[in-house]
Amino acid sequence: MKAVLFHAFKTRPEFTDVPDPIAVPDGVVLKVEATGVCRSDWHGWMGHDKDIVLPHVPGHELAGTVVEVGKNIRNFRVGDRVTLPFVCGCGHCSECRSGNQQVCEQQFQPGFTHWGSFAEYVGIHYADQNLVHLPEHMDFVTAASLGCRFATSFRAVVHQGRVRAGEWVAVHGCGGVGLSAIMIARALGALVVAIDIDDQKLEFARSLGADVTLNSKTTPEVVKAIKDLTQGGAHVSLDALGHTSTCFNSIACLRARGRHVQVGLMLAEHQHPPLPMDQVIARELEIYGSHGMQAHAYPEMLRMIEQGLLQPDLLIGRKITLQESIDALTQMDTFSGTGVTVVDRFV
Repeated sequence: MKAVLFHAFKTRPEFTDVPDPIAVPDGVVLKVEATGVCRSDWHGWMGHDKDIVLPHVPGHELAGTVVEVGKNIRNFRVGDRVTLPFVCGCGHCSECRSGNQQVCEQQFQPGFTHWGSFAEYVGIHYADQNLVHLPEHMDFVTAASLGCRFATSFRAVVHQGRVRAGEWVAVHGCGGVGLSAIMIARALGALVVAIDIDDQKLEFARSLGADVTLNSKTTPEVVKAIKDLTQGGAHVSLDALGHTSTCFNSIACLRARGRHVQVGLMLAEHQHPPLPMDQVIARELEIYGSHGMQAHAYPEMLRMIEQGLLQPDLLIGRKITLQESIDALTQMDTFSGTGVTVVDRFV
């Protein structure tokens, strides 16, 4: 099969032939119909993720068709249209038994712990516990865009942030995660402040429902500006980028008893950011991480999509070929363009 493969970190991947995957007993093989190009893939290619063993095929936001099932699979069959979270839980550890597969102790992550979906086919482990049947009318490109950025944002806003109607939500970073969070927060009836350094992204954020936008490059005091706009600070704030400055600002812009959710990955030189812990204590702030979303939580999100309350298809930017994904991946850190880039052609 054709795939994107890299033999060394930070070295340009190649478009080449690799062996087809084989279904393990608790897994399936999917024909990849669409896969997103995500900043997490860029982090993996840069060598920031320690789970990756070289040579490696990236890709973790995917939707596809089941073409082979392992001998122990009971819930899926050949021909099923499916997607899955980027973190697949084993189903047996204490976290999985408590319903928290997103922090499974033995998790399977396509594109990180194993070869991923920048290929014509991908092997998936723990399939019975993690595959999600697609709604009949949902296309593969939209479904692929859910797998990491949208689903992670959904859990961050709904379950971790506990956003309620009428609250102010600050979203720091208007990439795929941030734009998803804006759409979801607005669907819940919240008011949204979107913060980014790119006016084009901020304009896109406004089109998705952001009530106020701030360019942090031209705003001298971002935290003060947010507090002024929200008359006291955000009730909930998300760092959707994963940078020392956005993490700090997200916590610092909260009103008393506000809730910060860290969604953007904090890797490389951003792993240990300085935090305003004096404010966390004095103002009784809450700090949460958000790492994907469990398969069993997908129905709530899918219902909101089917009801028209959420429109993830509006976030789709470019549709590209698998070969074109090489440039899209290696140039990810330039933050060019708006919306989500999805591969929908593989040969």
